[in-house]
Order: sequence, then structure tokens, then C-alpha cells
Amino acid sequence: MTLSSQDFDLKQMVLYNGSFGPREIDQLIVEINRDLKKFDDLRDAVNELKVKDDEELSPATQVKLGVCQFLLGQYYDSQASLKKGDGGALAQFYFARLHAVNKEYEESIASYNLAQTAGYNGDICSLHRAEVYRNLDRPDLSLNELDRLSGAIEQTADYLYQRGATVAAIGGNLREAIALYERALAVDRTHPGALFGLALENERHGNDEEALELYKRAVAHFPTNVGTLMNLGLLYEDLEMFDQAIVCFQRVLDSFPTNAKANLFLKDARASSEMLYDEDAQRKRDRMSQILSLPVTDFELSVRSRNCLKTMGINTLGDLCRRSEQELLGSKNFGETSLDEIREMLTLKGLKLGMFSTEKHTPEPVEEEELSAEEQSVLARPVSDLNLSVRARKCMNRLNIQTIGELVRRTAEELLECKNFGVTSLKEIREKLVDFNIRLRGE
Repeated sequence: MTLSSQDFDLKQMVLYNGSFGPREIDQLIVEINRDLKKFDDLRDAVNELKVKDDEELSPATQVKLGVCQFLLGQYYDSQASLKKGDGGALAQFYFARLHAVNKEYEESIASYNLAQTAGYNGDICSLHRAEVYRNLDRPDLSLNELDRLSGAIEQTADYLYQRGATVAAIGGNLREAIALYERALAVDRTHPGALFGLALENERHGNDEEALELYKRAVAHFPTNVGTLMNLGLLYEDLEMFDQAIVCFQRVLDSFPTNAKANLFLKDARASSEMLYDEDAQRKRDRMSQILSLPVTDFELSVRSRNCLKTMGINTLGDLCRRSEQELLGSKNFGETSLDEIREMLTLKGLKLGMFSTEKHTPEPVEEEELSAEEQSVLARPVSDLNLSVRARKCMNRLNIQTIGELVRRTAEELLECKNFGVTSLKEIREKLVDFNIRLRGE
């Protein structure tokens, strides 16, 4: 019997003895999707079980702990707990899921077979095997699994999604695949697989806004698929929504700390976020530069104020902001009335007297290293000849590097000091320069 949401006590189910199988797990997932605050209840219950000695936990409880850890995305802990379990159908089923998550597909198939032999629902095992076969690039075997199923299972969202994904993998009728995804969502509007499938097809066809909404709906489902998080993160990056992309990649790394792609994408997203921040700051500086270049004659000032400013050689708002109140008052015929007039004019533009220093910084010249004639011929070529990625090109524009010669005058340390230049871009540039048989300065 399934308890109503009102009577359901998640922590009671996890912490105390009692039935714990597919039905209870499904209800646990439904309840967390209904109220995400219960995710914290599940995590707290798992933490309470983890602090107990192994002797206090029966093999069946170890399996329960392993399943709950799997649902939380604690995959390494889940595997350790399941190994201490009873080796029954439920344990084998979640071993199979763990193998699939870790891309150990042959081991996953074997464990699903063991789970089915031990009494786990054969139709459910077939659906999961179908997914694993697709990941093995054997959609033909996936289709064979699905074709063997019949009856009520064919009307479930899981079956409709698996069939749609298999049709798409085979390269068959795309409309048929989309129709199957939509039928799956008609059965369960929150089905993460069907949402992912539709999001992927929309993204492939350039419908980024629709894909974004579908991915967001998919990752809101518990438990969240790693692939969905990765795709959503990359789409956020493409849309220059870098803070949201960082959250997605970090969620992947919470479960897979050594995931190379997630680590790389996270670094890129952080670098791009800093770049965007710098570009925004640059736009503000450009706007400020425009304001500071405005002639003071464009503003309504008294004749006395105009004459005083002209006598002092103050022609623009920038010139004015470099002068202090004391300097102005030290000018002949410039009094408090003129000062108040100037203050009011500057305030309307968000400026004030003395806000900019007259000191100018001139960078020290960089000594060029001796280069061969062939290298010299390369130096004059535009940096675009390196065929850099979009992100690296933005970095070059931001650093105002126009030619390869300007680039190789920089050291790696100088490039990395710029907020918008990350390790990934540096690695790419080094590899591109190798093709021209030249390197950054100092390397």
C-alpha cells in the first residue's frame, strides 16, 4: 500500500526497519519532487545511518543506505554500502545503475541480468538495458530489448522515452522520436528523459530558448542526470549566463570530483564570467570616457565661470575632474558661487571635482628576443591566423592583441594575470603557436 503524501515520513522509512523496495523508492522520489525540502530529510537520514558502526547495520539496511546514497548522487559511498549488502535483486539493480553512471556498460548489462534473475522486475531491467545498449552505440540491441516488451509497460513514460531515444539514435524518423517524447510527457510531464530528449533536439535545431526551458525542467527533477546538467551548463555558457553554468558544473563535480570535462568547463565558465565582468567594466569606462571628453562649453555656465575655466586651460569635463576645489578657488575671480555652479553641473553627470589623478602610467618597454627571419615573417600576421576559439579570440580582443608578434611579446604569467584569460585559453594558444614554431616570451 502506498502512503498518502500527508502520512509519508521519509526519515522513518530510511532510518527504521521495514519494507524497502522499488515501490518505496518510487514514492520517496515522488515525495522529494513534490517538496524539495524533503531532499534535506533524505540527506539527514543518510548521515544518521553513516555514523553507525557496520555491525549495527544489517545487510538489508546497507542496501537501503546504498540506494539512498545513489539517489543523493553520492556514488562512491553508494558502491561501498552496496558491497556490504545482501547481494539481492535490489542491490544488483543499483550496482547496474552505478556501473552505467561510471560508463562501465558491459558490467552494467551483467548486473541487470543478475538483478532480473534474482527477481527484479524484468520489464524495468529491459528498459535500463536498452539505455545501456544505446550508450554502447548499439541501438539495434536497444531496439531488440524494447521489441520484446508488451502490455502495460508500453504505455509508461519510461518505455515511450526509451523508444523515442532509440529511434533518434538509429537515425530514423525524427518526427517519430519527438512524438514519442511528447507522448511520454503526456503520461508524466516531469519525465526527465523525455524533457532531455526534446531539449536536445531543440538545441540541435537552434531553438536555444525552448531547449533552455526544457533542460531547466529536467534538472529540477530528482535525482538529476549528470548529462542533463552538463548540457544545461554548456547552453548557459553559450548564452553567456556564466554564473548559472558554474552552478551546473559544480553540481556534477559534487558527485564526480575527478570528472575531467566538468573541471575543464567549470574553469572556462569562471574565466568567461570574469571576462564578461571585465567587458562590462570596459563598457562603463568607455561611457565614462565619452562623458569626460564633453566640452565644458556644452553646459550652461555663467560668464564668470566660463572665463575662469578658459583661463585655467580647462576645456573638458575630464580636465575639470582632475582639478581640486582648492585649485579652482585659487584662480582669480573664481568664488564660492562659481564653485557651487560647477559642483551642480558635475553631479548631474555623476562626477565630482578631484576624482581623477593627473598622473599617467607609461608601461615599460618590452625587450624583444632575437628571432629568425622565418619567425619575423610570422610576427606581422594577424592573430586571427591562429584560428583561435571564440573564447580565446575574445581574450585577444580584450587584451588588444592584434598580431602574432604582439602576442609572443607576452609571457604566460602576464597573460594569466588578466582576469579574462584562463588556463584553458593559455593551453590553446601555446598549442597554436607550436604550429608556427614559435613560443611565448620566456618559454
